[in-house]
Amino acid sequence: MERLAARVILLWGVRRVLLAVAAGAIGALAMPPVGFIAALFISFTLLTWLMDGSAVSPGAGIFSRAKAFFSIGWWFGFGYFVAGLWWLGNALMVEADDFAWALPLAIFGLPAFLAIYYGLATAVAGLLWSDGFGRIAALAASFGLAEWLRGFLFTGFPWNAIGYGVMPIPLMMQSDAVIGLFGVSALAVFVLSAPALLGTRKGAAQGLMLAGALSAAHFSYGAYRMSQAAPPARDAAALSVRLVQPVIDQARKMDDSDRASVFEEHLALSALPPQPGAKRPDVIVWPETSVPFILTQNRDALTRIGEVLQDGQILIAGVVRAEESAPGKLPLYYNSIYVIDSQGQIIAASDKVHLTPFGEYLPFEDFWNRFGIGNIVNMPGGFTSGNRRTLLTLPSGAIFYPLICYEAIFPFEIGADVTRATAILNITNDAWFGDTPGPYQHFLQARLRAVETGVPVIRDANNGISAFIDAYGQIVRGLDYNQKGVIDSPLGGNAVSTWSNYSRETYFWLIIIALSVIAVISRIGFKIKLN
Repeated sequence: MERLAARVILLWGVRRVLLAVAAGAIGALAMPPVGFIAALFISFTLLTWLMDGSAVSPGAGIFSRAKAFFSIGWWFGFGYFVAGLWWLGNALMVEADDFAWALPLAIFGLPAFLAIYYGLATAVAGLLWSDGFGRIAALAASFGLAEWLRGFLFTGFPWNAIGYGVMPIPLMMQSDAVIGLFGVSALAVFVLSAPALLGTRKGAAQGLMLAGALSAAHFSYGAYRMSQAAPPARDAAALSVRLVQPVIDQARKMDDSDRASVFEEHLALSALPPQPGAKRPDVIVWPETSVPFILTQNRDALTRIGEVLQDGQILIAGVVRAEESAPGKLPLYYNSIYVIDSQGQIIAASDKVHLTPFGEYLPFEDFWNRFGIGNIVNMPGGFTSGNRRTLLTLPSGAIFYPLICYEAIFPFEIGADVTRATAILNITNDAWFGDTPGPYQHFLQARLRAVETGVPVIRDANNGISAFIDAYGQIVRGLDYNQKGVIDSPLGGNAVSTWSNYSRETYFWLIIIALSVIAVISRIGFKIKLN
């Protein structure tokens, strides 16, 4: 280990940059669908040694130190995000004639921007760098802060936060309920970087003991909380929900001549009889933008829905909602959810609040329009965001907390009113991304929202992955990617939890403070030794 560490520390020039990129790319293997957690240990061990080699002479100024550390973190982040997010380019190929030119921006441009967060993390950590285990505490605190910032700056994009890589199964997800995604990310970086101490020996005993204690606590709390999980609901009175996964190709959804048949495919799946002995579904769910036209402008379509639904059944469908704006201006369009009863009447609705930049709306639209650049989603004027999130109350009294597609990746955007909900409803259309890692990564993030809130998640996707997820992140029933069909399941109950967004954020800051104190004390001791 020491010989390997020395070789990495002494690397210079292009080989140093290439190893940083490779270290980041290796770390992305921990994310779905691969889920190779050991990759993150390799990744952060190499990053720690590379940072050891980035240290400049003790007399160098703050700017010089920060620049050296920022560079290695940026290249590391660039490799991580290219390897983990390359699939975003697939969305541009749905309408390749219009957007193929932007493929390099999606594959390399976005990672180059996101890598700035990791560059800033290593720059801050570098200012507190020492030769003991305090340096991995500095790295952990700064990465935790970077992931937290990535969650909300510039509308936020916390996709593939480091914490997701150490929470692939329910046993390993439960810490998220206490300290949240960003708290898990910070402590994970400490544990993942700990093997680097074996290569330099200084502070190895203390660092490895603390990393071992954190790992033991992570697994122990997971086992304890999982022991509280109730078996799947079998109550005959429980609300029965059907998820429709139609697997409609994105090109078909955008073809005017095919929209009627797409609509009928959804209806045909909705009308399938339940399995022998199973209860008729009370609620049927269709995925995001499943209705391929403006439903309120097509009364015949609402009549067809009423004909297919049996008395008392409810349809919850992803739709595009149109609303008249000022005279002479284009209507406002919303990415929405409708609740429709067996009479074909719309009885509740909710709009998407957090839109996807460049997909559903253009930031600085006037600027981009000068160059002929528009949204990926072909909607005149783009989508308009809803003013607030409206909970969906069904005639049965059940309450669904709606998250449309991308909204499920933001932990802190789920309000305290989620505790009133029977379930979180996440509808999405991941067909834009094809059979790539994207849908699998998105699914993992939706599962973690169940763990954090203690509320089951109903997730319905056009082509997968659709599933009923209990309050502990366990998959009760599901459909694999590109598996056309329906699944019926009774809804289970909520988890017993005393945690909230406020408590998770409080614990996150306590973790950052504790790690920072360790890093500062270690840095002070290091400077005393140098003098």
